[in-house]
Amino acid sequence: MATALNPYLHFDGTAREAMDFYQSVFGGQLDTSTYADFGQGEAGNDRLIHSHLATDGGFTFMASDVPDGETAPSGSQHSMSLSGDDDEALRGYFEKLSDGGTVIEPLGQAPWGDWFGMLVDRFGVPWMVNIAGQAA
Repeated sequence: MATALNPYLHFDGTAREAMDFYQSVFGGQLDTSTYADFGQGEAGNDRLIHSHLATDGGFTFMASDVPDGETAPSGSQHSMSLSGDDDEALRGYFEKLSDGGTVIEPLGQAPWGDWFGMLVDRFGVPWMVNIAGQAA
């Protein structure tokens, strides 16, 4: 089996909502498990011990809620980056991810010639989007 590097996000009770949102943006198969599924925490507690999103476009990322009583790491410790030359797909991701979030830098032509934008989604996750080879 080949080695893969996948982002793993941590939330404080909003992992399910976040991963459902990311599935609506990227599509794909979302699998989730709660702490209760593994005998940790009370029955009915829907905090996620693990979730895995494998998208139709080949992205894979995971997330969980921190256990009750613990604090999730700060969002400034990570960011997500999408890049490529599929203008339509990347612009669509940027638009969908910005829904309910904050656009830090609108998509625009960058000094290096590509189109680039930054946002923080509604869950506090920073995103960068770079569209290669786009003319002004």
